[in-house]
Amino acid sequence: MQQTRPGFPVPALFRRALTLLTTFALAAGAATLQASAQTPQTSSSPAPVAPGDAERDQRFARWIVDFSSSARAAGISEATLQIAFEGTRFIPRVTELDGVQAEFTRAVWDYLDSAVSAQRVTRGQDRLLQARPAVDAAAARYGVPAEILAAIWGMESNYGGNTGDIPTIDALATLGFEGRREAWARSQLLAALKILQNRDISRAQMLGSWAGAMGQTQFLPSSFLAYAVDADGDGRRDIWGSIPDVMASTANFLAKAGWQPGQPWGQEVRLPPGFDLAQADGEQRRPASSWAGLGVQTMDGSPLSALTDAALLLPAGARGPAFLVGPNFRTILRYNNSTSYALAVGLLAQALGGGPQVQTAWPRDLQALSRSQLLTLQTALNSRGFDSGTPDGMVGPATRTAVRRYQRSVGLPADGYPTLELLQRLQ
Repeated sequence: MQQTRPGFPVPALFRRALTLLTTFALAAGAATLQASAQTPQTSSSPAPVAPGDAERDQRFARWIVDFSSSARAAGISEATLQIAFEGTRFIPRVTELDGVQAEFTRAVWDYLDSAVSAQRVTRGQDRLLQARPAVDAAAARYGVPAEILAAIWGMESNYGGNTGDIPTIDALATLGFEGRREAWARSQLLAALKILQNRDISRAQMLGSWAGAMGQTQFLPSSFLAYAVDADGDGRRDIWGSIPDVMASTANFLAKAGWQPGQPWGQEVRLPPGFDLAQADGEQRRPASSWAGLGVQTMDGSPLSALTDAALLLPAGARGPAFLVGPNFRTILRYNNSTSYALAVGLLAQALGGGPQVQTAWPRDLQALSRSQLLTLQTALNSRGFDSGTPDGMVGPATRTAVRRYQRSVGLPADGYPTLELLQRLQ
């Protein structure tokens, strides 16, 4: 058993938990775990505990004890630890969901079909009307458009309709114990304990997603500590139930992440025939006027938005729509580092304000690669000297750059989009 820091006794709560779990482990070889050796098991008795589960729970309890030692050293009180970890449990579903976020694993057009559906737009316009005073106040205070705030609200919780029901403490403890992202999970768990200690929310009400994101716009605990705002003046930062707090907190995050008032997130554009697709990598930045000089046009022929430091984006490759995106698009990426997510926020905000939908057809006949196929693709790219980073089955900047370099090497349009045909060619 790992020891706590010298001078800090193990709380009675954890001693009891470890004693109980040790008992479970000793009994794990049996087919069932009886509530009492003298009392026959009834229909209300605990379900059978698999040997692996009992051993895992024992290790999980030891991890909690070890983490608590670090938390005490960081200023978390014994009372907060007792409140936080009373009844904390390992949640297997959390580890299953880790790494399969839709924005990273679905074709962009499938993702946008649901993210910017007609139903979500209509509901968003209704909810925006209802919350207009709070949204407008946050927009005026922080310089972030009301439609952008509403779009993030819609993306993260369907306008408050689904904020998640997983205890944040349990989710982060599970991720920390599982180990793939232990350092990150430990830092977020410590932040969650500080929120409890500050009494912004109770343990029972601190609910959210499997990844520990909380409230109506899904703040991670560290983001809550840094950006949450008590806009309604009740002495608590309540991103679960207070719409003024939700909107002000979200706007504060975006403002401090670099939002530039008065600039749009981007716009759909048309590329001229023969355009060098290698320039549409999302990284090469120049003023919109420079892109116009290269033949890039708006869909209706009007002047390009006066974007500074703008980049071209081809989220579905050469056959799909093209977008000219500016600094505010990159600010949205700081909220969720997924191109599909940032594009969905921009397009949903555009729709909520009565703007146009995407006009260029998506290449829906292209078969999206599965995660295992993407792993194979990344491995094949690496083996040929096109560095895509550590294979993880998700398309990020490194993978797109590697695909683009490979495409150029074999004379294909360098759009950076991974397809089944490309995978077959690599194999």
